[in-house]
Amino acid sequence: MLKVGLTGGIGAGKSEVSRLLVSYGAVLIDADRIAREVVEPGTPGLAAVVEAFGDGILTADGTLDRPKLGSIVFSDADRLATLNAIVHPLVGARSAELERAAGPDSVVVHDVPLLTENGLAPLYDLVVVVDAAPGTQLDRLVRLRGMTEPEARARMSAQATREQRRAVADLIVDNDGPLEALEPQVRKVWEELAQRAAAASGRD
Repeated sequence: MLKVGLTGGIGAGKSEVSRLLVSYGAVLIDADRIAREVVEPGTPGLAAVVEAFGDGILTADGTLDRPKLGSIVFSDADRLATLNAIVHPLVGARSAELERAAGPDSVVVHDVPLLTENGLAPLYDLVVVVDAAPGTQLDRLVRLRGMTEPEARARMSAQATREQRRAVADLIVDNDGPLEALEPQVRKVWEELAQRAAAASGRD
């Protein structure tokens, strides 16, 4: 098994890269998706979040109001740290469970938005960073996700810098350009990952 950490700043296009890798044969473990699962209604995770932040972060039907919670934590480093201390251990436990279920010859790609921020690079055999200039990220967040510019800048500033992410990268995917420029790069990354997985399993 080859364990790959995939990361990138918000708006860098990491989701598209992970989708392509899955289409080539990778097993994807999506930390964001798991983070939503562990705070679904009835879970201990949601109960802990409500205890920390109050009932005001719930919608009328009892689900987590993610935009409201986001507006609280992304402008307050201490409150963000509180949320992370609740959610990250739950995500880690579920990710480990999914990894154990993958086959021994698998390329397992962990999609981890905060890999750099949380010092997680040593957990993986190698790290792939999806890179885009801050101006590109800002444009995508405002134009494609409907954020205001202050909201987008707050989300970006809550994350690691571009330089910090690049510093932990073994492989970098440049996603400043159009979508059609992305696929050949990701195909090349996949070929590298597949070769390393084969070597690790003694089949090379």
